[in-house]
Amino acid sequence: MSKHRSVTIVDIAEAAGVSIATVSNVLNRRKVPMSEETIRKVEKTAEELGYRRNVMAASLSRKKSYELGLIVPGFIGYYGLFAEEMERTAHKFGYHMSVFSAGGYDPDMEKRHLEVLLQRRVDGLFCHGLAMSTETTRQIVSDGTPLVLFNGWNWPEDIAVGAVNLDFAEGCRMAVKHLLEQGCRSLFYLERARAHETNNQRLLGFREGVAQAEGNIPSYVLEADKQPMQELVRMTKEMSGSEGPVGIVAFDDLVALRFMSAAIEQGIRVPVEYKIHGINNDIIASSCYPQLTTLDIPYSQQAQLAIRLMLRQLGEEEKLEREPQLPDHDGHEIKIPLTPIVRKSTVTKL
Repeated sequence: MSKHRSVTIVDIAEAAGVSIATVSNVLNRRKVPMSEETIRKVEKTAEELGYRRNVMAASLSRKKSYELGLIVPGFIGYYGLFAEEMERTAHKFGYHMSVFSAGGYDPDMEKRHLEVLLQRRVDGLFCHGLAMSTETTRQIVSDGTPLVLFNGWNWPEDIAVGAVNLDFAEGCRMAVKHLLEQGCRSLFYLERARAHETNNQRLLGFREGVAQAEGNIPSYVLEADKQPMQELVRMTKEMSGSEGPVGIVAFDDLVALRFMSAAIEQGIRVPVEYKIHGINNDIIASSCYPQLTTLDIPYSQQAQLAIRLMLRQLGEEEKLEREPQLPDHDGHEIKIPLTPIVRKSTVTKL
């Protein structure tokens, strides 16, 4: 076989010793009677020969699959809730959503997802900015598969149709403003640097909020995962001095709760001495005491905008006739504002 010729299902059938129809059934995941041994043989042969599914040819023969792909970094917290909302929204418009987890930034799992997505026909792909590398994603869209990013900041614009991003920068700027209005005389941001650009957006808003403050407000950034929370509390005590309440903006509600628990254990009064602000409005934010001030996440709105952006790209405008128009946006990014929810971790009286 010429090394320049693409591998076809005929080649796989000959190498595996099965019929062309069997190969087609296996690679297209058709629900027809086949033994597990046959399925494994075909998949192994396809992998060994370096088979890549011809998406454009499949489109001509089968038109649309009405299946969409979604890749998230994991299934906990925001990611799992957003995946559920995306599945519901896709179903509403007559599509099935296949959801993949990046497995905690596992490069082997990323490679496996790439293999599956190149062989399995999806009409469009949604990807979180942290779920796959730009290089891997570029290989997927090079076959003509449209991509919509969510929370994908600063990606090359030629990769994606558009990006639907939560405006964490503005949300954190508002969080700083709220803490200053509550009398905080020093501010801390508890970051998770391993969250890369997601963390950078929060940090950007924190710094903008501090820069807009009147007077010289001491501000500090501490890594939430590099030392125990008890040690972080001790550090904030020493760095802030004794003037006025201390304001804390945490990367998310879990970090905020861990810090608040450690502070209360050391006898610190929240919100009198420390005022603590989270992000994401997880269920723990309203279940703990004192309840956490946080930023609400508009899951439904983000899912609706992402799906509508994809459907417009897929030529499904008729399905959008009764839906609100996409909001005005700058370039390929749609920003979604976050809503503050003020609770007792930052104010003494509501």
